[in-house]
Amino acid sequence: MTTATTRTPRTPPARPGAAGAPVPPDGVRPALPSLTGLRWVAALLVFGLHINNFGYLGGQAGRLVSWAFTPGGTGVSFFFILSGFVLTWSARPGDRAPGFWRRRIARVYPVHLATALLAVVIAFAMGKPALPTWKQTLANASLVHSWWQPWWQTLNPVSWSLACEAFFYALFPALFWLLRRLNARGTAVLGGLAAVVALVLAWADAHHWLNQPMYSLPLARLPEFVLGTVTARLVLLGRWRGPGVEGSLALAILGYFLVPQVAPGYAATSCTLAGFTLLIPAAAVADLRGLPTLWRGKRLVRLGELSFAFYMVHLLVLRAGISVLGDKPRFGAVAGIGVTAAAFAISLALSWALFEGVERPVRRLLLRGGRPKETKERSAVQKEPVAAD
Repeated sequence: MTTATTRTPRTPPARPGAAGAPVPPDGVRPALPSLTGLRWVAALLVFGLHINNFGYLGGQAGRLVSWAFTPGGTGVSFFFILSGFVLTWSARPGDRAPGFWRRRIARVYPVHLATALLAVVIAFAMGKPALPTWKQTLANASLVHSWWQPWWQTLNPVSWSLACEAFFYALFPALFWLLRRLNARGTAVLGGLAAVVALVLAWADAHHWLNQPMYSLPLARLPEFVLGTVTARLVLLGRWRGPGVEGSLALAILGYFLVPQVAPGYAATSCTLAGFTLLIPAAAVADLRGLPTLWRGKRLVRLGELSFAFYMVHLLVLRAGISVLGDKPRFGAVAGIGVTAAAFAISLALSWALFEGVERPVRRLLLRGGRPKETKERSAVQKEPVAAD
């Protein structure tokens, strides 16, 4: 007579990044294509903001564009949070600060200097705006111009956010060292403190308590970056407990359309801070679990790879267009959509040229000869974003 034995069904291993399933600290981490797609969506919001500011459309079409894109400046907050998330996601315990800074310079400077030169050419051709002084040029080239309000939009105006990113990059090795020594609870406390600081600064800026506006000040934008690093660390530890993509997206959209109800500038951060902070890790966790999202398509991911170059060049295209279209032409719907499409197409074509002809080859050149772990292309990891205005 035989005795029947009961087999315990085997439980499939949890996916990395799921609740209770930390991502291995070493080795190649899973790719997060949804974050690349989200970069493009944020870049489009910024483009729409500037189309509205340049007054391409008048009448009912102009009012619709104003309603949809007046809050587009919050895209900068999204990029700052995303930057903190991706840098933490791609960092390794063995990384050294000089190697990290070298990679950051190679990532940012080629396109920054190329578009600064283009801005000078446009200024010469148009006779406006006035060419910057040598001090302003030096400040822009060294990415410190955003610390001084009169200089924050020197040369290529959108480069002010790169000055903020440069400050974040300078602090990141120390911040990453701290995060690695905090447990999940300590990490969450750090994130809570960063959120409180951001909200207090938004309130102070809205009530004009400070002499300098907070919008472009790198120190004031640091809490958003810290929130990105905190959420990435919690996902890596398997301790992220935020809502899913649908709930996070709904909160982000709600906050986006609340922006016109608050004071313009930095105060708008208070509307979208929660939604953006929740949406980025939600999209990352969805990728880790193999769940569908709106931003994982190959074309959208490819556009996301071009988003930095697109951001850096699109405002120069719009500025150059003034010589042809005039200042705030307020076209009707058909003509306005046509010139907007033309500006978009030119900006996208130039962004592709910058990406393929400047960003990628010069980065490879600058990183050539470094140690293998510093020069190796991390194709399986999200390309590290930079912020946009």
